[in-house]
Amino acid sequence: MPQSFIALIIVAVIALVAVSAYYSYQAQQKRIAELSQLAATHGWQFDQSRDSSHDDRYNYFSIFNQGDDRYAYNTLRGDEQVGERPWPVQLGDYHYRTTSTSTDSKGNTTTTYHHHQLSYLIVETPYLGAPHLFVRREGFFDKLANFFGFSDINFESEEFSRRFRVKSPDKKFAYDVIHPRMMEFLMAEEPPMIDFQRGQCCLSRGERCWSAGEFESNLDWARRFFELWPRHVTSVLEQAEADAHAAQQQNLA
Repeated sequence: MPQSFIALIIVAVIALVAVSAYYSYQAQQKRIAELSQLAATHGWQFDQSRDSSHDDRYNYFSIFNQGDDRYAYNTLRGDEQVGERPWPVQLGDYHYRTTSTSTDSKGNTTTTYHHHQLSYLIVETPYLGAPHLFVRREGFFDKLANFFGFSDINFESEEFSRRFRVKSPDKKFAYDVIHPRMMEFLMAEEPPMIDFQRGQCCLSRGERCWSAGEFESNLDWARRFFELWPRHVTSVLEQAEADAHAAQQQNLA
């Protein structure tokens, strides 16, 4: 093969990489501008830098304890009105890395790094004493687990139980929150994965980043989800939190 032809191929590859890097940078800058505008519209803070301390605060959520090289970025923080009071929210993008190894016929091992990006929404509720609640669409491996006896919580609606996987250490709490109207709400559209722990609710939709409009729609979905929680449940949780706060204040006095 002529040296000139090889040189031409190398130049073409370098040019292709440069063009790809340029368009990737332009897309990143456009996204940062859109999320910055979203934050300004809501009166939130926006920080595009990497936040490696995210793990320290939220690693109990399942989507944040996978792989390594984990960090949040493009983070928005502020308050959003839910019902009659503002609730703190944090939303943004998240990265983690996984590795896989392969060995060829000669015994040579190759390690491949896989980078994963996703968007999330965390809502801080006043229900700190509420039990853990996990809800997401059923997948193939969930059905396989059910076949071997690793079942989740079932509901009177067979259709809902077939389409959703629900877990909670407190079945009564799960049944109270996921009442018939809530089931209709969840089945009416494609809901995000719901991971409620320690009074915080994390929503995500798998390994993809949301547009600014999708952040808005997921925030609206979260608001409607919590507004469907029955009053007899929320009043008990709010009273328990008020009592705990009063006891704490009394101990400090």
